[in-house]
Amino acid sequence: MLLILASVNPLHAQFKVIGYIWSRANMVQDLKKVDLGKITHLNIAFINPNADGVFKDVPGLDTVVQMAHQRNIKVLLSCGGGSSHAYYARLLGDEHRKALVTNFIAVLDKYNLDGIDVDLEGDDIDANYEAFIVGLKKQLNKRKKLLSAAVAWWTRDRITNLALAQFDFINIMAYDKTGPWKPEVPGQHAPMSYAMDHLDYWHKERDMKKTSLNLGLPFYGYGFGELPGKDRTFRQLSWQDVQAKYAERMDYDEIVLPENSGTIYYNGKNTIKDKTVLATKDGGGVMIWQLLYDSQNENSLLSLIDKTHREALK
Repeated sequence: MLLILASVNPLHAQFKVIGYIWSRANMVQDLKKVDLGKITHLNIAFINPNADGVFKDVPGLDTVVQMAHQRNIKVLLSCGGGSSHAYYARLLGDEHRKALVTNFIAVLDKYNLDGIDVDLEGDDIDANYEAFIVGLKKQLNKRKKLLSAAVAWWTRDRITNLALAQFDFINIMAYDKTGPWKPEVPGQHAPMSYAMDHLDYWHKERDMKKTSLNLGLPFYGYGFGELPGKDRTFRQLSWQDVQAKYAERMDYDEIVLPENSGTIYYNGKNTIKDKTVLATKDGGGVMIWQLLYDSQNENSLLSLIDKTHREALK
């Protein structure tokens, strides 16, 4: 019997589609909403130790890992998150760092994870960050596991070259340039220019290979302005809501609300497509925050990304 294998574009095989999933309910059921055939890496947000450096069990994680591995998807534990975690300052210090690394590796081994994604942000990136990353990488190398980081524009100078060299790749958070926390600066929080600035910085100024850069794409938007009454739900809006409530604006990047009561800014289909092409040319893949904000129909941004990068690599 002759087995004929379909040829695979090697560039396509290298292009990463990294999706974060932040489940606040049932992780297993939530993952069933995601088309796993369209991602290469799944980052579980967020798994953090307590103030003593101890990790609790994560319900459903073993099943999630099994589901992903059946589709040849690598699963990473993502620690940190956008909010500050004051206890990391102590845990990353000389006295506790070795034990913390040991505890991270124990979780990795317990759930058969493929790596660790470090999403420490703001003041959580301190003078001990480099030593933590180096120590973590040493243990991950022994297991041939991945180490990645989510990086923001505001703290790019806090990540030393030595720390940066430890990462197999980085996930560039080219969004949240502004938001409801800056009502005096209304506008697009993830413009194309911001994506280009990030890619240029990490490649040209920090000397990272293009294949190590994954461009972050937001599946959400922010609103500015005032709505009559108490309806302030537009402060943050998922893509799922944008395409359901404002179908005529899916190809655009903003929605002006009735009576000029406010404006919602997001990345519509055309911008997501353009950014995917950009990542194909000047990066090694895309990163998505987050998968559960996507729609589960013909308007899915994940499906658009999949189609776009396949066509771009032909």
